[in-house]
Amino acid sequence: MDRLEAMSTLLAVVEAGSLSGASRRLRTPLATVSRRIIDLERHLKTQLLNRSTRRLTLTDAGEGYLQACRRILEDVEEAERVASGEYRAPKGELTITVSPVFGRRHVIPASAAFLKVYPEIALQLRLTEDVINLLEEHIDLGIRIGPLVHGSLVARRIGSIRHVVCASPEYLQIHGHPETPADLSSHDCIFSTSLAPGAHWNFPIGDSMTTAPVKSRLRVDTAEAVLDAGLAGAGIVRLFSYQIAEAVKEGRLKLLLETFEPPPLPVNIFYVGGGLLPSKARAFIDFAVPILKERLETDLSQALILP
Repeated sequence: MDRLEAMSTLLAVVEAGSLSGASRRLRTPLATVSRRIIDLERHLKTQLLNRSTRRLTLTDAGEGYLQACRRILEDVEEAERVASGEYRAPKGELTITVSPVFGRRHVIPASAAFLKVYPEIALQLRLTEDVINLLEEHIDLGIRIGPLVHGSLVARRIGSIRHVVCASPEYLQIHGHPETPADLSSHDCIFSTSLAPGAHWNFPIGDSMTTAPVKSRLRVDTAEAVLDAGLAGAGIVRLFSYQIAEAVKEGRLKLLLETFEPPPLPVNIFYVGGGLLPSKARAFIDFAVPILKERLETDLSQALILP
């Protein structure tokens, strides 16, 4: 069995929605298309397609395998292009993972501009706070805040962000300003259950980290909700600078405890090293990184000048 041929056939069947449609697309006899799929399933010892009289659908195993097939076939095409020296515009499906707020604020605008320049690329953004294994999930690129600890990842620095404490002017007028992290214990602080479930915040003081107890009368599920609650005057929040830059610039939030802030965190776009980086991924990095750098610098320069 030619496995690349079998993968191409499976992809054609799924895209066409039927064996007969794939047969017409590939200009290959229907019996040959059917045999390739059966041989592939026997080789993998699993069922890839649910067969019915109306249509074909992928099994759970088939879904994962199809993603891998698409990636492998694109890599083979890219390798052949490089080997032959032939120029071809980047194309294919590009998948990127990024946190929801950063993705919505910065990556989606950069992606919209990117898609206008590269019409043969389809882009999927997976907006999640979860740390995803790029290789296992068949994801091309990731954008992450904080240091990257996995040695197999290749990273390109986008910029830096701050982890800041702030509150609305209305809250501060009623409850006063905390002068030190210890003062937070007498204030209402808003927690995100997914990002900061503990009853303390850490601050660098001198050469060590100090744990400051905080109390919360309101806990919510997302960073967006934390921001909304802070803007509503429900308490003090701790968020990333890009999440609150606009509100600080407009005076709807005031920065607090700036002298106790931790060092700025790096923001990187990264991928799994050790292989050929597809041209679609390289094109996104080259196109989007300057845009993302400028947007992060604007956030900092307008309202959050680095100390």
